Order: sequence, then C-alpha cells, then structure tokens
Amino acid sequence: MANALTHKRVLQIAIPIVLSNATVPILGVVDTGVVGQLGQAAPIGAVGIGAIILTAFYWIFGFLRMGTAGLTAQATGAGDDAEVAALLSRALLIGFAAGTVMIVGQIPLFWLAFKVSPASAEVESLARTYMGIRVWSAPATIALYGIIGWLIAQERTRGVFAIQVLMNGLNIALDILFVLHFDFGVAGVGWATFIAEWGGLAFGLWLCRDAFARGAWRDKARVFDMPRLKRMAVVNTDILIRSVLLQAIFVSFLFWGADFGDVQLAANQILLQFLNVTAYALDGFAAAAESLVGQALGAKNAARLRRGAILTSGWGTAICAGLALLFALAGPSIIDIMTTAPEVQTTARHYLPYMVAAPIVGVASWMFDGIFIGATRTRDMRNMMVVSAIVYFAAVIPLMWMFGNHGLWIGLLLSFVVRGITLGWKYPALEAAARSPILD
Repeated sequence: MANALTHKRVLQIAIPIVLSNATVPILGVVDTGVVGQLGQAAPIGAVGIGAIILTAFYWIFGFLRMGTAGLTAQATGAGDDAEVAALLSRALLIGFAAGTVMIVGQIPLFWLAFKVSPASAEVESLARTYMGIRVWSAPATIALYGIIGWLIAQERTRGVFAIQVLMNGLNIALDILFVLHFDFGVAGVGWATFIAEWGGLAFGLWLCRDAFARGAWRDKARVFDMPRLKRMAVVNTDILIRSVLLQAIFVSFLFWGADFGDVQLAANQILLQFLNVTAYALDGFAAAAESLVGQALGAKNAARLRRGAILTSGWGTAICAGLALLFALAGPSIIDIMTTAPEVQTTARHYLPYMVAAPIVGVASWMFDGIFIGATRTRDMRNMMVVSAIVYFAAVIPLMWMFGNHGLWIGLLLSFVVRGITLGWKYPALEAAARSPILD
C-alpha cells in the first residue's frame, strides 16, 4: 500500500469498530425495556434466553469474520482485486449455507438448547416463538460476518459502524412500533430483529457494490478454485477450534465459580463485565492489526508488517493501561452501580485487583490474535490456544484447592499470559513469511 502507516491511520480503522461495539449493549437494554412494559416477567426472560441461545449458535460461525478479514487483507496487499471480489462471494456462500442449515435444523437445535438450559413452560413457549421468527434471518446474520471481515480488511471500518448503527436503529424503532404500538408482544421483538438483520445485510451488500462491479465475484472457476477453498477452510477450522477452546475456559470459569456460592458467583459475573469492556475497547485495535498486518504480508513487506504490529499494539497497550487505571480508581463506584447487594459489593471489591491486572496481562494475547489473524497464521493460533488451555486446566484445579476463588481468577489470568507469551514466540515467523516468496 502506498499510504504511510501512521497513528492516524490506525485510529481511523480502530475508532469506528470501538464505537460500533459500544452500540451493542444499547439494543439489549431497549429489547428488555420494551418487553418490560408488558408488565410480566415471562416475556423478559423469554427474549433474554432466546437471544442468548441464538447468539451462542451464531458465535460458532464467528470464524467467518476473522478468516475473511485475514485472507482479504492479504489479497488487498498483493493488489489482487479479482481475489478480493472472489473472497466476498465465498464468504457470502458460506454464510447463506450455514444460515440455511440453522433454519432446517432449528427443531433439534432448539430442543438441545432447552435441555442444556431449561426454563419454565411459559418462558420456553414464548422463547420458541421469538427464536422461531429470528432464525429465518440466520443467513443474513452469518453472511454479515463475512461482509464485516471483508470491509475491515480494506480499512473500511466506517462502513462497519454504519451497518451496526442502521441495524440497531431500525431494530429499536421497530421494537417500539411492533410491541408498544401494535401490541405484538414477544413476537414483535422477533420480527423487529428479523427485519433489522436482513436490512443490515442489504446495506452491507450495497457497501460492497464495488466488488460486484468486477466480474471476478461471479467467476465460478475462481470462486470455487479448490486450493483457495481448501486454504479458506483450513483457516476457518483453525479459528473455530481456537474459539471453542477459549469458550471452554470461560464456561468452566463460570461453572467452577458457582461452586463458591451465590455471592462469589454474582461478584465474578460483575467483574467479567470489566473484562468485556476491555475486549470491546481492544477489538478495534486488533481489527486494525488484522488489516495492516495482512496487507503487509500480502505485499511481501516485512518492515511494514513490523510497523503495523508495533503501532496497533502500542495503542492497544495504552488503552489497556488507561482501563487498568480507570478500574483501580472508579472500580468500586462502578460495582456499586451494577449491584445494590452489600455482600456482593464487598466481595466484588475484594477481587477487583484481578480486573486491574487483567488488561495489562491480557493485552499481548488480544493484540497477537489480531496480528495472527491478519497473517492467517491460524495454525499457530490454534496450537498456542491448545497450550494455553492445557496450562489453564492443569493449573486452575490445584489453585482453586489452595486459594479458592482467588485461584480461579489466577488461573484465568495465567491463560492470558501463556497465550501472549507463546504467540510472541511464534511472531518472528510472520516477518519471515513476509520475506518469503510463498505464503505459509
């Protein structure tokens, strides 16, 4: 790329993603607030559990965003416009196919979900109504993962922000119209989200219109080229395995935390929101790393790859230092806002130092994720995640036995440290690949 790698360029990529992430909780608040006006508890629980179940299923396909971002960034850096267009077609085909599978398999999928997370008959019935409507937008939701990755790879993150604002704004407006004006109840929330998700896809496709102006997007020989399809499949599979292992760590953290009693479980849940804020804030700079590192690798420019990694990681580190300071100074007040239960407040404050430490010890793992996604070194991501998971599970059980809930938090932070160190150990291979005539 001819454009210089500057702090301004990093911020132009990162800030729209951070702002986009900031809009996500707003929709959940409005969904809950609108059904809360119905004056019953069951609709609130139904929308909540239905959204959680669908999000869990959609999360499985999150690899499509990351894999598409890395591959498209490299094709962009290499100046291969035809491959950039073909990658969009492949991502859309995967998204539509995966969404269709969800629609066809909705009955056993929903049955399994309620077996794992049972609810009252009334809540389950209402949740099934909500999910039965929303599942028909699964192709749009999953295909949008690919579009978002494709846009991020080309530094078009303002488009990503615009998609999120349009979807959330449309969803909120239709929530109010369908539920409060037309009295559609829980079904109204489902229809509002269904329309918003298809509307988001339509807008996303419009943002990608430059790709559809090229013939390569419908060139069957290129789109279905077996070596390229195989590479995309390998990249996506590696990311999926890595993500499943990461999720296993967090799920086990929640389950084991429940063994220490309701108060400590509630305190852990509150403190995890601090971790979510950190992840949302860093996501924009990890996305910048995906784009800049991928483009540099595609252009076979090791110096640009290093500068892109350093610039994005520098901003990530600064953000994490600021968050650590914020949590240290304002953490007790934030905890008091999130809960009024005195025993939970006291317990959460007791474990707050782990949240002050988390951004500092976790920044390397989060930023290296973006760097390695951009370089599509997903095999390394997968393998180092395996190492981190093994260390976590091997360490956390004796740590809990010795230190209780403190041991659980130490084990979680240890997994961040191990992932950061092991990915850092693998980083030199990225620069070596940028000097090599053949991508690994």
